[in-house]
Amino acid sequence: MVLLAAAVCTKAGKAIVSRQFVEMTRTRIEGLLAAFPKLMSTGKQHTFVETDSVRYVYQPLEKLYMVLVTTKNSNILEDLETLRLFSRVIPEYCRVLEEGEISEHCFDLIFAFDEIVALGYRENVNLAQIRTFTEMDSHEEKVFRAVRETQEREANAEMRRKAKELQQARRDAERAGKKAPGFGGFGSSGMSGISPATIITDSIVEPEKPKLALAPVRPSGPSKALKLGAKGKEVDNFVDKLKSEGENIILPSAGKKASEASKVLQPPVNTESVHLKIEDKIFLTCGRDGGVQNMEILGMITLRVSDDKNGRIRLHVNNNDKKGVQLQTHPNVDKKLFTAESLIGLKNPEKSFPLNNDVGVLKWRLQSTDESLIPLTINCWPSESGSNCDVNIEYELQDESLELNDVIVNIPVPSGVGAPVIGDIDGEYRHDSRKNILEWCLPVIDENNKSGSLEFSIAGKPNDFFPVSVSFVSRRNYCDIQVAKVTHVEGDSPVKYSIETSFVVDKYEIL
Repeated sequence: MVLLAAAVCTKAGKAIVSRQFVEMTRTRIEGLLAAFPKLMSTGKQHTFVETDSVRYVYQPLEKLYMVLVTTKNSNILEDLETLRLFSRVIPEYCRVLEEGEISEHCFDLIFAFDEIVALGYRENVNLAQIRTFTEMDSHEEKVFRAVRETQEREANAEMRRKAKELQQARRDAERAGKKAPGFGGFGSSGMSGISPATIITDSIVEPEKPKLALAPVRPSGPSKALKLGAKGKEVDNFVDKLKSEGENIILPSAGKKASEASKVLQPPVNTESVHLKIEDKIFLTCGRDGGVQNMEILGMITLRVSDDKNGRIRLHVNNNDKKGVQLQTHPNVDKKLFTAESLIGLKNPEKSFPLNNDVGVLKWRLQSTDESLIPLTINCWPSESGSNCDVNIEYELQDESLELNDVIVNIPVPSGVGAPVIGDIDGEYRHDSRKNILEWCLPVIDENNKSGSLEFSIAGKPNDFFPVSVSFVSRRNYCDIQVAKVTHVEGDSPVKYSIETSFVVDKYEIL
């Protein structure tokens, strides 16, 4: 068969999309399609009509026609089979068979038509193969996207590293009694020198992380043009392939959001076969005019043993708490031994603690409405001044034994009134216009920096600035309960152990 053209036209013969497979002028194909409706006999159903020079093989598509223009000596059976394939291709790209939808996807249809017919002759393809060919799935493009993704991750990791260096420099300057340059809010954008996302909590043990020896970089073939592609499992698969082939691919772990980073302390890099975690968690709700509505401290000592030689051990606990916490041991722990000698050991001394499992051996709870027990007080004083509201917020560290890191005070602000005008400020700030939040960021609050304030002005009412929420982390626990040493059950010989202490916020609001 020799296929001259394939077209989708209206019942009046107007061409919507047409693909010619032999040399043919536009006037010629428009004339053939315009004559096509006049050749069809009224009241008769046919699949083809002929003239002296060409044959029209067609199929109705609701208000349109799919038409193949062939030579008269072509095989009519092959023409009909080709017509059916053309008719099945069109719904693959067009949701409705209407003129507007066909015009919108005309190039997609032309590309598909080219896969069916080449130089007037039918290709041996089916619908699935046409779909695969037109998608133009490119291995090189996937490799390029994977490499591009790793470059973005490397840039983010470098940004976080630089931010941590700046943060540490500022802390050193504050401890030395100097003011670090380049920090604090500026301009009317309401942005601070460093955003909260760059505040990274230091771990208890901070040895320098060893750098991995990476394979030499091989020249890569992908273009250096920038193209941001889709992310997903394919990216990870291709990155793994590149790494196996010797490419220098670095995959840093995804950075946490500021709110998440401020709640979780990084674990120590080096842990012993006996590792202890002491964690306090605070739930606090206060009134804006003073008074504690609810304050609850939940604490726990978690033990993890990774060597069966150290399974039969006892923990020597120092309970120096004077706030009135209620202690409770694990059911398998000898309660009488703990009450008499402050030792945590199993009821059956012949048994060992479970291996490679985090076991909570002691927990405590403190619930109070005593304002003197609040670790960090926040006072928010909004005052109306005409159409604006002047807001003064102060903090004070009541427990000077604590050192709070990465403190973020979130103050809601009215929407649609622009950024707040910042006056005096201790620390930095950031205005999130999407969430309508003003974040007051304080890297460290301790006995040398136990109070500070923030003043700003913005249009609104006093109730617009509540509730105020606070988040922080600390490497010192709130309830003074510590593990003094760890010993074997037999012989009372000391056991080397590592310990991780944290004090985190679950909820801290001023309503």
